[in-house]
Amino acid sequence: MNNIFIHETANVSEMALIGENTKIWINSQIREKSSIGDNCIISKDTYIDTQVSIGNNCKIQNSVSVYQGVTIEDDVFVGPNACFTNDKVPRAFDPEWKITPTLIKKGASIGANATVICGITIGEYAMVAAGSVVTKDVAPYSLVMGNPAKHYSFVDKMGNKLEGNPNE
Repeated sequence: MNNIFIHETANVSEMALIGENTKIWINSQIREKSSIGDNCIISKDTYIDTQVSIGNNCKIQNSVSVYQGVTIEDDVFVGPNACFTNDKVPRAFDPEWKITPTLIKKGASIGANATVICGITIGEYAMVAAGSVVTKDVAPYSLVMGNPAKHYSFVDKMGNKLEGNPNE
């Protein structure tokens, strides 16, 4: 592990793959068989579950939990206290519960306190506004907001509001 910073209070499994120049901060837990790419920032109080995949150049902000079944591609921003789920029908007493995968595509941004329900895809360079509840797929370059999150406008790669659909 070259050029990797792991804070002394972080708990990082020896079976996790951590990329070059990645920083893992205070009280974070990285579980076995997870993979985090190069140049990532895993902020304080985060939880990365087993078998989670996080790409290169990602920023996972404070108090985010990324559960098994979530795949985060390169250049993704996840704001503080954002929440992912992985079970469509959560029951504490069901021993046969099933993980439902979620995909966050390259360059997407998820705002603070947003909730992402499992089984959806957030498209390339899409943006989820703070506090939104995402219950269905988000198109590439779309800005969604609200509960449930709905399309508000399209944005360019840098997140600036556009007139019209850049996918057409």
